[in-house]
Amino acid sequence: MAGSGGELYSEALVAFLESIWGEGFLSPGGPDEVARVLGGADLTGLAVLDIGCGAGGIDVALVARHGAGWVSGIDVEDGVLARARAVVAAAGLAGRIGLARVAPGPLPFPPGCFDVVFSKDSIVHIPDKAALMAEVFRVLRPGGRFIAADWLIGHDGPPSPAMAAYIAAEGLDFGMASPAAYRAAMAAAGFVDIVVESRNAWYRAEARAERARLAGAAGRQAAARVGEAFVAAQIRLWNRMIAVLDSGEHCPARLAATRPG
Repeated sequence: MAGSGGELYSEALVAFLESIWGEGFLSPGGPDEVARVLGGADLTGLAVLDIGCGAGGIDVALVARHGAGWVSGIDVEDGVLARARAVVAAAGLAGRIGLARVAPGPLPFPPGCFDVVFSKDSIVHIPDKAALMAEVFRVLRPGGRFIAADWLIGHDGPPSPAMAAYIAAEGLDFGMASPAAYRAAMAAAGFVDIVVESRNAWYRAEARAERARLAGAAGRQAAARVGEAFVAAQIRLWNRMIAVLDSGEHCPARLAATRPG
């Protein structure tokens, strides 16, 4: 269940997102948010799977800042993986980070081969959360941990018109699920010590700061790479996103659970 397939992240979009969030990052908060998602977990010497590794910044942080012994980063897109390989090589960490393109579907690993499965804002692209959680459980060793962040919808009903308009404007294959659906999927897979913690308040403030940067120097710098029209469209997208963050319907969350030992 590694993703939905298809090249959604164009070179221009990757360049734009890195201009907001930093080299190698395609989602909010950079290495500081990776640390917050980990919640103090000690990765020293551990084998980590990163589902949806994107442009590689997360994997560099997992090794360089948090001591992971080995990180296997997987994604479904050749373009972002090419960027990730460049970021990992520039950090001098190719000996501790392996990157691979995978097809959507079951994870291509044997049972019980990872100490930690990590993911940051990528599971939103995988519609079947129950199947994914079963796969995560399968590849974890007994006592292993699932630690992630993702973009959730705050309820189990259909999206509001504002939320539907935001998702359509993103132009990505968002398969948002509710906190209750994530909790149920983790429980059904066999996980214990399940955590689903809202990050809405943090991202409401962060998204406003991002929009301000887009309207200022960061936006001008990004426009030099991707064009003024592209940046203007992204500012309109941020306006739609902030509205559904404010309503609580867009509900970023931290997720954690343990496979029993």
